[in-house]
Amino acid sequence: MTETSPVRQLEIAWPDLGLSVTAELDGRNPELADALWEALPYQSLQGHALVAGQHLYHVAPIPSLLHLPASTRIPDRRDAPDGTVFCSALQHLGIKYGALTEPMPASPVGRIRAADLPALRDAGQAIWESVYSTKQPIVAEVRKAGQAGGHRIPHLTAADPDANRLIHDVYTATERAWLTEPPELAGLHRGLIPSGAGSFETVLPTLLFVNGETRPLGYATYGGLVRAAVQGMPMDSLRHMTRLLVGLPAEFLGYCGLAQLWSFTERFLACVDQLDRDDFLSVASQFALYVNCLGGWNLHLYPWDAGDHLRQLQPAEVGHQS
Repeated sequence: MTETSPVRQLEIAWPDLGLSVTAELDGRNPELADALWEALPYQSLQGHALVAGQHLYHVAPIPSLLHLPASTRIPDRRDAPDGTVFCSALQHLGIKYGALTEPMPASPVGRIRAADLPALRDAGQAIWESVYSTKQPIVAEVRKAGQAGGHRIPHLTAADPDANRLIHDVYTATERAWLTEPPELAGLHRGLIPSGAGSFETVLPTLLFVNGETRPLGYATYGGLVRAAVQGMPMDSLRHMTRLLVGLPAEFLGYCGLAQLWSFTERFLACVDQLDRDDFLSVASQFALYVNCLGGWNLHLYPWDAGDHLRQLQPAEVGHQS
């Protein structure tokens, strides 16, 4: 008689809403599922898709999500059943809870049980209101089913002393900002901009540019550098790409108010030539988590309802107006 592995279930709870759902890891993408399982429990600021539709996601404190391969891909996540749970190379845990509009390949790891889909949809609506208008943060708690919750951020290390000190400082800043809005972003969103960034004392354009630089810096630049390091890009090329890609956006973000990010970046650029592959990977991975944390808060704080008067036109309305 063959012994079968026990089914792994995880609970995703939103204590602020009094709601929770249970998901079963169903055997798809076992490397991603294992990384998720081993990182439990954790907490994270809950986000909601802003252009894709009825989709929840949050930054997961799992550096390996940036580079682990997916053995099973859904060509178009719009076709996935409601309740599908995904792990993303953008360092996200995502859940589809209704109709989506964005045709994107995705890496599923499990499903929310059918009995919990109504609670999932209720959570989705409340989280949308949180992100879009009320700005009241909602924390997601992810844990093994039946076990206690908790919170931890991975603290990587490096052999090089300068890199190791930098990693520690980036870790400390990430830990401080993970569940509490970063003061520099909170001030920026209140209109406190020491540099005066924002022509004619405007604030909204600066917020827009900060969002537009922070997201790709975390998702594409640092995520890409991590993947390139794991996949064997020569170190000279890695160092060169780092100097090309991280300095300009970080300096601009520093001017807009994220001075700590720019200070960390200057230290990274100052020591990058002395790092071996392992140390480079540790620094880039710790940076990715930090920048993605800032990006999550910026998406939450941004005043999306400032454009509430703008609504999409349907084809019949376009024809009528023309």
